[in-house]
Amino acid sequence: MALDFLKTALVTLLVTLDPPGLAPLFIGLTLGMTRAAKREVALRASVIAFVILAAFALGGRFVLGALGVTIPAFRIAGGLLLFYIAFDMVFALKAERRAEIVTDAMAIDHIRNVAAFPLAIPLMAGPGSITATMLLADRANGDWLTLAGLLAIIAAAMAVGYLAFLAAERLSGLLGTTGNIVATRMLGVVLAALAVQFAIDGAAQAWRSGLS
Repeated sequence: MALDFLKTALVTLLVTLDPPGLAPLFIGLTLGMTRAAKREVALRASVIAFVILAAFALGGRFVLGALGVTIPAFRIAGGLLLFYIAFDMVFALKAERRAEIVTDAMAIDHIRNVAAFPLAIPLMAGPGSITATMLLADRANGDWLTLAGLLAIIAAAMAVGYLAFLAAERLSGLLGTTGNIVATRMLGVVLAALAVQFAIDGAAQAWRSGLS
């Protein structure tokens, strides 16, 4: 197992994951949650993202091929779903709904849902990181030792993402209620732009594929 491969894998996954960029979004998506709930969301999102990327590393191309799903289609779908979340953040719809279920048993399910979507997928285990993972797995050429090393690198990248979420949770405490509300609106706009970029990239990639 080449050390250069592991270094390349780690750098590639960290760049596509972009933990510093995810941290502010974590603040907006967990607005109104308790500290314990935020930590649970961070841990669940990181674990789910690891499982998804590990699955794609071991058999991603086969699964996508069997389903007839392309990466461009994945990008467009992810962009549309993220835009819906961004709309909620900007207009405070998510915060209002969360306030209504604070004392409801469904709050637990809500925490789990936020961790799975949109944090784990498509923000952490998104089109970029999934594509990078499958390309890195191809470079392993079926060597199980190298694939094991890749899985360890994926776990390390998710750990970095988890630490970034914890740092964001502390920053959220410093901002206070008003600061968090303002940050949520601003980050909602940023997330909307990211969602549109996802869709544009997917459409452009699909167009190029159709021409080739």
